[in-house]
Amino acid sequence: MSAPYSVRIAESPGDREACFTVRKEVFVVEQGVDEDIEYDSYDAIAVHVLAVREDGLPLGTGRLLHGEAAAAKTGGDDSVGSLGRLAVSREARGLGVGVALVRAIEDAARARGLTAVDLHAQTHALGFYERLGYAAYGPEFPDAGIPHRAMRRAL
Repeated sequence: MSAPYSVRIAESPGDREACFTVRKEVFVVEQGVDEDIEYDSYDAIAVHVLAVREDGLPLGTGRLLHGEAAAAKTGGDDSVGSLGRLAVSREARGLGVGVALVRAIEDAARARGLTAVDLHAQTHALGFYERLGYAAYGPEFPDAGIPHRAMRRAL
């Protein structure tokens, strides 16, 4: 049986708006991140992925930065992509949506010739990313007032 949702690159304006809706629900409303820092200039150039239920309801999103945008976040290495803004709606947690989004972002990174993917994980999510092959490095640091660790996975 196939999953009751699909994951795709968010190419249309409607898809992008759905990505931002999920991010607002998860980061701004649930986690209290200031809306002014949730959305940034990278949104215009990122590859966004979107998970949607069969009826079109958005369930999750994430983004990939590559090239110069990613190099600014990954220590100057433009062969490494930067996975970010991974968010799954409350109703979709536990359905494999997060895993599907991460794998779709990794596929997008491979398609762009990248050799690894970096991310900044909220510390409560370290185990999730470790199960997907990511390894933490460096010290814990705050981002939007939430503790994070840097992680990387070779592709």
